[in-house]
Amino acid sequence: MSTLSTRYAPADIENKWYQHWLQKGYFHSEPDEREAFSIVIPPPNVTGVLHMGHMLNNTIQDTLIRKARLDGKNACWVPGTDHASIATEAKVVKWLRAEKGLKKSDLTREEFLKYAWQWTDKYGGIILEQLRRLGSSCDWERTAFTMDEVRSQGVLKAFVDLYHSNKLYRDFRMVNWDVEAKTVLSNEEVIHGEEQAQLYHVFYKVEGSENEGVTIATQRPETIPGDTAVAVHPKDPRYAHLKGKKLIVPMVHRAIPVIFDEYVDREFGTGALKVTPAHDPNDYDLGKKHGLETIDILNDDGFLNEKAGVPELIGKERFIARKMTKKLLEAEGCLVKIEDYKTKIGRSERTGSVVEPKLSLQWYVNMKALAKPAAEAVEKDEIEFFPKQFKNMYRSWMDGIRDWCISRQLWWGHRIPAWYLGNDIFVALTAEEALAQAQSKTGNNSLTINDLRQEEDVLDTWFSSWLWPITVFDGFNPDSKDFNYYYPTSVLVTGWDIIFLWVARMAMAGYEWKQELPFKNVYFTGMVRDINRKKMSKSLGNSPDALALLDLYGADGVRFGMLATAPAGGDLIFDAPYNAATKTTENTSALCEQGRNFCNKMWNASRLIKGWNVDEQLPTPAKNELARRWITHKKRQVLVEIEENFKQFRLSEALMTLYKFIWDDFCSWYLEMIKPDYEQPIDAKTLETAIDIYDDLMIMLHPFMPFITEEIYHQLKRRTKDCIISKYPKTGRINADLLHAVESAKGIIVKVREIRNNKGLKQRELLDLYVQKSDFSKDLLEMDGMKSMILKSAVLTDVQIIEQEPANSVSFIVGTDKFYLVLKEEIDVEVERAKIFQALENARGFLRSVEVKLNNQKFVANAAAAVLAKERQKWADGQARVAILEESLAKLN
Repeated sequence: MSTLSTRYAPADIENKWYQHWLQKGYFHSEPDEREAFSIVIPPPNVTGVLHMGHMLNNTIQDTLIRKARLDGKNACWVPGTDHASIATEAKVVKWLRAEKGLKKSDLTREEFLKYAWQWTDKYGGIILEQLRRLGSSCDWERTAFTMDEVRSQGVLKAFVDLYHSNKLYRDFRMVNWDVEAKTVLSNEEVIHGEEQAQLYHVFYKVEGSENEGVTIATQRPETIPGDTAVAVHPKDPRYAHLKGKKLIVPMVHRAIPVIFDEYVDREFGTGALKVTPAHDPNDYDLGKKHGLETIDILNDDGFLNEKAGVPELIGKERFIARKMTKKLLEAEGCLVKIEDYKTKIGRSERTGSVVEPKLSLQWYVNMKALAKPAAEAVEKDEIEFFPKQFKNMYRSWMDGIRDWCISRQLWWGHRIPAWYLGNDIFVALTAEEALAQAQSKTGNNSLTINDLRQEEDVLDTWFSSWLWPITVFDGFNPDSKDFNYYYPTSVLVTGWDIIFLWVARMAMAGYEWKQELPFKNVYFTGMVRDINRKKMSKSLGNSPDALALLDLYGADGVRFGMLATAPAGGDLIFDAPYNAATKTTENTSALCEQGRNFCNKMWNASRLIKGWNVDEQLPTPAKNELARRWITHKKRQVLVEIEENFKQFRLSEALMTLYKFIWDDFCSWYLEMIKPDYEQPIDAKTLETAIDIYDDLMIMLHPFMPFITEEIYHQLKRRTKDCIISKYPKTGRINADLLHAVESAKGIIVKVREIRNNKGLKQRELLDLYVQKSDFSKDLLEMDGMKSMILKSAVLTDVQIIEQEPANSVSFIVGTDKFYLVLKEEIDVEVERAKIFQALENARGFLRSVEVKLNNQKFVANAAAAVLAKERQKWADGQARVAILEESLAKLN
């Protein structure tokens, strides 16, 4: 008898099996003769904690890696974390201030980095521990960090290589500046959102005139002291008289030229544009074109400097200066009006600070020199995207690719390996190599390292991330066995939102250093969104606590909830309810509850099987043999569907196919078919088949729900091998006629049960069933075991073939066959007529929809032969069904 508890308790099971898998070393991989299947984790920030996006992404990766392991491949999933320069430095600065009473400015670079490593060692990597709760089967022995020794050496080598191949340079350019982090940001690190703002309309007098002038409109009046021109369109008649004249800049009273340029939009505002070359990218371009002076009035911290030239504004923070500017303009009589309006404002992805356009000397990678092979690889499907639609997004970005600003004004990160001596730059892996270069160039062998000054900036975090598939396998080491075996990786799983920041750059790095793609496939996940389709975020309060979900539903329940409605590239609408009163999201989910219920369903099926007593002498009933054949062929059919879904990375579809097969076909039908009568034994062959089939189902489901499948796999019988390393079941010949026959039988049983429910009949009351004579009904009932299975499941005394409709019967149709269930009560003819009439209307509607398809010449010309044949069969069956219903209605009338 069963010794299993009445309910599945994930808390008791999950830690037991995870520790067992670790002790057995199942997650670890070493190169061997097997086919490699490798995945590198998109490294989460070392500052991060588990959130919904992580759970979706890593559940998908774990599903793929576990499936590969079951397929006999040498599966290697490399975990790791990203040093996240801006985010980590901000955390360390906050920690130093709160716990040690220190400011960054109180410390030397070396002192700050010492504290940064302390913080990282203490708090960093928490997320990797949390991923274990999810069941992630990473090769933890290979855990990498973007600032560890191997990865750091790869980063330095890449920088040096690019510099010496003239693909990397230093230049003054307009950049996105984060005044809070005091560093440059890439365009992708700036988040633009619509916000309420004010438009200041300011009057600039013509030099030497009291009343003549031009009104301009600006959102940033504090930058007025940096103006060096006003631009108008050359064909704008309103300003033709200003040729050769100058305007006076309010507050600073400096004369500036009026320039004429077709860049100006005559229809926008007043058609006059203030030009501030140091503080706007478009103005900078105009300034270069017209030879304008560039006046940078803003310090790196967002405070106005001496160049602002207005005593009241110097030393003031930019937004305070904006308020003061309003008063100064009003005092001068130059402020025409202030207009409220909505506009897109760029903010730093990390600090949330409003980004300032700023001229700065930075390091850049020439991306056009790297892009071509990476673009062609995706275009030719050498790197295959799932879903395909993201090829268009990728192509669009690659066609308009811009150079990559890779320097950041931070201390935490990879310090740029460049040394300066006067105006000379020496780029090398070490200070010693840079010194040798300097001595060679200058001919001065008495130079020492102290004579050189190393670059203060660090590299953009993504500069280490784009090398990740190479460096995790020590790919810059020519003798690396790991790299030669595991690279290129099998699949990359990532969000489409970093297709440019990461995916494209990794492709470029792979071809630049290895002349090979870094991954064969890219699976793009969608965003995890709330029920209002807003991206889930803890800062918005619309995201549940990931760990609380795991506590409530178990890892398998959560994994099911994440994957059940997560199509490749499509957003996952997660159903955690929002509490308006507390402005928080509750840690509950109907999707995860469905997953937990599924666990309980499988647990109860296991208890049922384990509870049966076996009689070794008992022969196998014909209906059980039929059930065995049916479930075997059905399993083969499901295996074909699942394999096809895995090939196309349709994991949601694969999981739901398996879910329906286990819940409906195996638990609700197969086990009911073979279940012995109360307190009666089961024959040995049937029980063995049930256990073997359930074994296979646990292996098939294991990639999606690893904990419960491992537990049930071991509960079913004694094992010398674990589910995690079993062999994935293989498909075989599929008997389509058998499957069709059993589906028809199931249809009969369902209809009989529906009539019982509608008529209020007892479920165990024996009834007689008749079927109109046809070749199919004859073959169906003569199939070995079929009649006895129908009689048992539908609770019937008999099923007979007849040619005439029996008295006092209710009819129904399955396929194209008509059945009559004889009742022990008078039939309400009007009710029966209404029911048949409605069924006839539905059948005619279905037939019309099929006819529309078949009458569509474009559909007929382009449809595959199998699809066309299926539609024509639908039409034939539909006609037969309509004819049967019309006949039934005529008899009643």
